[in-house]
Amino acid sequence: MASAGRIVLRGGRVIDRSLNIDHVCDVIIVGDVIEALVDCGGQYDGNDDVRDVSGCLVVPGLIDLHIHGYEHATPLGIDVDKYCLHRGVTTAVDAGSAGATTFPGLRKFIAEKSRTRLLAYLNISMHGLASAGCSGYGLGGELDSAKQINADSAAKCIEENRDMIVGIKIRLSADGANDGKNEQLAMRTALECAKRVQLPVMAHHSMSTVKLGGEEEVLSCPGSLRPGDVYTHFYHAYESTVVDVSEPHPVGGYSKFDPAVLEARKHGVLMDIGHGQGSFSWTIAELGAKEGQWPDVISTDLHTGSMDGPAYDLPTVMTKMLHVGMPLLDIITAVTATPAECCGRADKHQLRPGAEADVTVLRLDDCSTHLEDSQAQLRHVTKRILPVAVWRAGEEADIILPEVWPNTARMPTLSKEWKKLLVKDAKAPEAMAALQ
Repeated sequence: MASAGRIVLRGGRVIDRSLNIDHVCDVIIVGDVIEALVDCGGQYDGNDDVRDVSGCLVVPGLIDLHIHGYEHATPLGIDVDKYCLHRGVTTAVDAGSAGATTFPGLRKFIAEKSRTRLLAYLNISMHGLASAGCSGYGLGGELDSAKQINADSAAKCIEENRDMIVGIKIRLSADGANDGKNEQLAMRTALECAKRVQLPVMAHHSMSTVKLGGEEEVLSCPGSLRPGDVYTHFYHAYESTVVDVSEPHPVGGYSKFDPAVLEARKHGVLMDIGHGQGSFSWTIAELGAKEGQWPDVISTDLHTGSMDGPAYDLPTVMTKMLHVGMPLLDIITAVTATPAECCGRADKHQLRPGAEADVTVLRLDDCSTHLEDSQAQLRHVTKRILPVAVWRAGEEADIILPEVWPNTARMPTLSKEWKKLLVKDAKAPEAMAALQ
């Protein structure tokens, strides 16, 4: 006899790479847990809420490993539920908005009040991003004062909040670290603290004095990162790009990834998209496709400068990776199983009986649009990954798509950054102008 209050997701393609599941079946949710995965064709009665999801993908709730959700308290903070849960993301990870002295507010005013599960990388700077915006604009940042770079305070905060803190965040950009003077100190402190508390580091690395690789006595990034650490902004095209710029390509790009990056991948450093306002280049993504250099993790770096374009949400960044040819199963893994492992939730974030019912339903739709990268370089996209439904701990949330997609009004502003790129399309400004 059927149990009252069951939700049945009928006939979808169920994918959970952590359990080696990829087949069509029914998923049954009871209360806040997954009751069972059963073969299609079962009989259900009037007490069951049966949803026909045939033709859709049913996956563990999406995880966005890199967002900025300290809304109203930092310049970059967004509404986590609006841009994450209502776009199919059940778990979001704030990437360094809070440091040891500002973390209590992130917990009390954001995490405890959001339906989205919010985890965090703790910034190695004590005040986090309380007054820091995007790096690379010459406005200063959280590492300008060496006195704010403190392993003891970070370690203490982590020990008191291990249920929420999953690692340590550092932003390596010269203009946010006293014109680069504090970058080596900050990275050394982050690595030492991470070793002490046995958690990974997530490193932002753009327009930095820190080299990609080098001698052991001088720290490099990703060269000095450890297995399990995360190198975010994998496809950015600014100074400190992962591409070997010593070999120019005849049409404006470059021909290979830097050997230091390939070596870091070999010893277990994970590569994350971290799209953001400035950190996703179509040109580099296409080079990655050519060389098989796919990201391990797909994330948005959603913040006030990227939420209404060019990142929009996690399904949009997934769409961009689908467009450049990343296999669909690898895309799903990069927003479910791999980030779950990064967060220490590999055995919790699964579609198995008894697991908490965090479930996302996705659909691949045909479309025809020119979609921008972070500097308004354009590609004609014909397939879009859309969220159809989402449950967080068995409770359904509405799906609310972007009101404007793509947001062409943002593109002229984004295109102003084109001249700063080391790797770029040969004719991007002309293509963008033609679209307007």
